[in-house]
Amino acid sequence: MTLRESNATKVQAQPADHAVSIEDAVRSTVADILSVAGDPALTEDLALALLNRPDLTSQALERLSKNSGVMKSRKVKIALIGHPKTPRHLSLPMVRHLYAFDLMKLALTPVVPADIKVAADDALVTRLETVSLGQKLSLARRASGRIAGALLLDAEARVVHAALENARLTEASVIKTLMRQSTPAVFVEAVCRHPKWSLHHEVRIALLRNEKIPLARAVQFARALPPSQLHEILHSSRLPVKIKTYLVKELERAGIMRPGSCSERLEKLDRATGSAEGR
Repeated sequence: MTLRESNATKVQAQPADHAVSIEDAVRSTVADILSVAGDPALTEDLALALLNRPDLTSQALERLSKNSGVMKSRKVKIALIGHPKTPRHLSLPMVRHLYAFDLMKLALTPVVPADIKVAADDALVTRLETVSLGQKLSLARRASGRIAGALLLDAEARVVHAALENARLTEASVIKTLMRQSTPAVFVEAVCRHPKWSLHHEVRIALLRNEKIPLARAVQFARALPPSQLHEILHSSRLPVKIKTYLVKELERAGIMRPGSCSERLEKLDRATGSAEGR
């Protein structure tokens, strides 16, 4: 072998040797992690292995964030953002540049710090108006309870139905949406027919306070409530006066309310309301 061939062989061997040394350093407890994190030869797999180390310092994470080679990887970027020791001045700005489904996964990962999850949800909420229908449907089914709650107000019925099926959706989110004056009728009707949410006592009360509830459902839910509670709900609900009056008469005919007990009070309230509006 000539001298030139010998030197060429050595040059070709160097990258492989270097790769092995980085791999050893990633798993070593005595290696200079700062140097490893900033090494341009660091691969995606080794960077992810490095991010799994419990002894990784914030300085090493900051050095890794400046390694342009591995930071092109979405997996590395997400793992870095979700690491509990990553300085917030690095992780929070990076959250805003993630794709919608990366934000969803980040918010659902158990080990991710709570403030990063909130930031991921915040960023995703601001994008809901711009994502496609297919993405909305997936997010409605799989995203966090907060995202599902935000999608309850969507104008597309399929998205609303998908959000109502989300296992992370809470009763509080359903009730909060029902209490909004801008709640779409499609949502109110969907909750009325839902086999789970329509059975919740507090949800039924919220439905009876919403003026968009279908009359048949209002009568059905009203009949299942104690008269005293129904009396209070009818006085404070946003139901039109005609529907309130019809409900009271239906309940009186069914023997659930004593004839005249609530009707007279409703009439007095309606007169008082009318006088106030006239002034």
